Amino acid sequence: MNAPSKTEIEAPYVLREDREGIATLTLNRGERMNPLSMAMLGALQAEIDRLAEDDAIKVVILAGSGKHFCAGHDLREMRAHPAKKWQKGLFEQCSRMMMSLTQLPQPVIARVQGVAVAAGCQLVSMCDLAVASDAAQFALPGIKSGIFCTTPGVGVARNISRKHALEMLLTGDLVDAKTALSWGLVNRVVDASRLDEETEALARKIVAHSGAVVTMGKQFFYAQVGKSMKDAYSLASEGMACNMMLTDAAEGIDAFLAKRKARWRGK
Repeated sequence: MNAPSKTEIEAPYVLREDREGIATLTLNRGERMNPLSMAMLGALQAEIDRLAEDDAIKVVILAGSGKHFCAGHDLREMRAHPAKKWQKGLFEQCSRMMMSLTQLPQPVIARVQGVAVAAGCQLVSMCDLAVASDAAQFALPGIKSGIFCTTPGVGVARNISRKHALEMLLTGDLVDAKTALSWGLVNRVVDASRLDEETEALARKIVAHSGAVVTMGKQFFYAQVGKSMKDAYSLASEGMACNMMLTDAAEGIDAFLAKRKARWRGK
């Protein structure tokens, strides 16, 4: 195994920038396509945990430095630790981090400029929304290296149809941004020169709404989406009733009726 570079020793794995209610987390190993090593997963989890307690942040943007978003797990690191216990620990840590994205109070938007493959594609699928450049590409290529992308398939199969997910899993072929959009893996595909602008514009639309309502809505969405229709409606009815108890619901309705701009209080 090669010795870690100076960058790997000194530079933080994840950068955070806060601006006007939006936090941008950037995977900071662009020279290696931002692999999800144990260290990267730990750094990302730490930032997610901090964000969960930060009421000043209304939206999170998840980005990758360099030309590409994320190449998935660090294969060199995986080969250096052949024991099953270590391997299971890696995937359990990754799964916890992925699920914590859906549990964050704030919506998370993936900003995808280039390749997002294997666990990198999984990372896109576990974000609430995704904006991709027209140069972005997606794949679950493990099959080509003797590894079925089982954990990435969990998130991807909850974004796109089973047949499309299995095509990605069984062929490992790259999917272009236009196809990813038509399959439902991303929300927008834009010219690469406008990726930052369009991602921030989407974030700003969400920031403009009541943070309390957005947080409650995200929570109930993920709670109901995997249930039967009957149970989902029961839970959603409870969610609507809880929503109506919020101060911001009363303010929003009053503002609509008075044809004025709502003044959100976050309650």
